[in-house]
Amino acid sequence: MRRAEVQLVVVGDGPQREALGQLAASLGIAAQVRFAGNQAEVAPWMQAFDIFCLPSYANEGVPQALMQAMACALPVVTTAVGSIDEIVTHGDTGVVVPAQNDMRLRVELANLLDDAPRRAALGARAQATAQARFSADLMVERMIEVFAAVAERHG
Repeated sequence: MRRAEVQLVVVGDGPQREALGQLAASLGIAAQVRFAGNQAEVAPWMQAFDIFCLPSYANEGVPQALMQAMACALPVVTTAVGSIDEIVTHGDTGVVVPAQNDMRLRVELANLLDDAPRRAALGARAQATAQARFSADLMVERMIEVFAAVAERHG
C-alpha cells in the first residue's frame, strides 16, 4: 500500500545515487523521494525525520549514522547485519528486521508510522542508550583506556 504522506529522504551520496533515482522513477515514487546528498551537518536533517531506517544487507561495521539517529531520539528500523545488533536492541531501542526482507521492513515501518506513542518510546530509549554508550566523552575515555593498557604491556 502506497502512502502519499510519506517522504523518503536519502542523506548522503555514493555510486548508487543515479541508479536509486532511476529506481524511484520506475516505481512511480520519484515525487516522494528526496536525495539530499552529502551534508556537513546531519543533525538538523535527522531532527526533521519521524523514523530513521538503515536497511543494510552486507558489509556493515558500526554505522555512525545509526548511532547519530539514536542520539537524536529517532526511532530506528534496521537489519541484523555486522555489529548493528550490538547497537540496537529489537523492541527496546529500535526495530531490527532480517536483512533483505523488504516485506518485513515495509510492515515494521508502516506499524511505526501508525503508532506515534511507540515511536516516541523507542526514540527516548534509543537516545538514552546513545548517551550512555556512545557519547563522545565516553568514546574518548575508552580509547584512552585502550591506549594506556597497550602502553603498559609494551612499556
